Amino acid sequence: MQRDRLPYLLIPLAAFIAILPLILNGCSCGHDFDFHLLSWMEAARQFTHGNLHPHWAYTPAYNAGEPRFVFYPPLSWTIGAILSLIFPLTATPIIYTWLALTTCGLSLHYLARDFAPPTAALLAAILYTVNPYMLFTAYERTAYAELLAAAFIPLLLHAILRNKVTIPRIAIPIALLWLTNAPAAVMSCYALTLVTLIRIIAPGSSFSEQPRTTQSPLQRATITIAGTLLGLGLAAVYILPAAYERRYVQIAMAIIPNMRIQDNFLFHRTGDIPHDQVLHTASLIAIVILVLTVLAIAISYLRRPAKHPAISTAQTKLSGTREHPENNQHESVKEASSRPKRSEVERHPHFPDTAVASNHSHNSSPLASVATLTVAITLLLTPVTAFIWNHAPELSFLQFPWRLVAILAAVLALAIALALTPLNWKPTTKAAVAVTIAVALTYPSYSAFHQSCDEEDTPHAREALFHSNQGTDPTDEYTPTTADNDSLAHNDPAFWLSTNPDAKAPTTAQPGAAPTHLNLNAAAPEDLILNLRDYPSWHITLNGLPFTTHEQRDDGLLAIPVPAGPSTIDITYAHTLDQTIGDAISVLSLVLLLFTLCRNPRQSTATP
Repeated sequence: MQRDRLPYLLIPLAAFIAILPLILNGCSCGHDFDFHLLSWMEAARQFTHGNLHPHWAYTPAYNAGEPRFVFYPPLSWTIGAILSLIFPLTATPIIYTWLALTTCGLSLHYLARDFAPPTAALLAAILYTVNPYMLFTAYERTAYAELLAAAFIPLLLHAILRNKVTIPRIAIPIALLWLTNAPAAVMSCYALTLVTLIRIIAPGSSFSEQPRTTQSPLQRATITIAGTLLGLGLAAVYILPAAYERRYVQIAMAIIPNMRIQDNFLFHRTGDIPHDQVLHTASLIAIVILVLTVLAIAISYLRRPAKHPAISTAQTKLSGTREHPENNQHESVKEASSRPKRSEVERHPHFPDTAVASNHSHNSSPLASVATLTVAITLLLTPVTAFIWNHAPELSFLQFPWRLVAILAAVLALAIALALTPLNWKPTTKAAVAVTIAVALTYPSYSAFHQSCDEEDTPHAREALFHSNQGTDPTDEYTPTTADNDSLAHNDPAFWLSTNPDAKAPTTAQPGAAPTHLNLNAAAPEDLILNLRDYPSWHITLNGLPFTTHEQRDDGLLAIPVPAGPSTIDITYAHTLDQTIGDAISVLSLVLLLFTLCRNPRQSTATP
């Protein structure tokens, strides 16, 4: 039977409804708006100059730069950069938001259709697309990488909740998460570990009777570990340099007061009014989603049938037909001709569609895993789990425990799909309800979460600033360890000469970024001071010879002693060994993934 195309129309429509207020009123200048716009413009400019894999951002730190692209995963800023090259910057964030929300809805539908019939799967996908936490992320936080990462969480849940776990299904979402947003990747890996443990310890555990699993616990564990390692290998192009080079930057600045786990448990108060307001909003959203998840799980649990008679009869007849087809052929023809035809609405909800029924009949109920994830996330949102947050690897860098609501939102959507399994509506009813849900959730969320733009924060203003010589603020956690942002001047010129390596720039000079090639003719030995932050990746040559020693300044700028007479200085960003190894691991992992898919083509072509 042909696949239902309605979700592929209604989910993008729901995402369009969510961005319609932005189209009419302009972008929401949320918490991370400036950061992402600058990343997109920086990456786009380097793309146009032939650098398709940038590492250094030149505009931050007032043109002294920072290794932003080493530490911020590439997928979101690559998409943003490409969009900014095609569309005006005023439209780019809106189009990006629509793409991210649409992808979120489609991926949730991909998950839900394996465990629920079409109507339930569609409604769950619509709810996931425009759920309050998703729109809080899109409107108030404008955390565009986290918004995109929410599209890959359902793919990972789908991979581990199926009876047959495969290496590619685990590896691909793991890689996509790490290449999109590190906090989302960390918490998703922990969620994957928890669900895997549930399915290993109690492989048959569920809240409803379902077919037996197709893999042993040992097989499932082995495949999950292999898939995770392959996914990490695919993302090594980002993970390895970011992990190795964090020693060169002040990465701990990411978890200063108000950005620490202990400052961000539900409804905590720090005395910082803006921080507490955001935390209060996130806490309310978390409580609402938690309550709805518990209700959906309870409804699914209470509705579980021991086994519907119609299903038992159908399974018995199907089994008999397979074992003795010659004995059942005439009987089947007779029954088919004698029974009345039934419309789709009248069909039993457990048989809404042949293809879909085949899909979710081969997967055990995810209710046990869904319930356990809900309990775990609930506890992690409270101070009783502070010990876990402080000692589990990398968890402290999540900063906000309520980021786990991104996973909980996917859990809620799946639980709703399970709870709505009896529904089996006509296409017109589905469409009407889907649009109603999208409208009903969008406009209250927009009113509550939309952030107005100051004149200097609009996309036009940020674009004008980017193309000026003024530069922008540094990012604290990407500041090199040798640099102090408080000592950095806001209007340093591209370079200047002085007999004192700590000398400040002339006040009459025009601000600008350091050149990468410079010819000098000094009358006496002096220090060349460049408006460029010192970082191990810079390869400097003086008159063709490598130059490895230079003066240390409080502001972290490069100070290079030059001799009297003509001098030629060249500065290039070198591809370091850690980056080369990361690239090689990713290429090898991609070859291994393709080999695995070619060896088992059904994994890439079969209906999930």
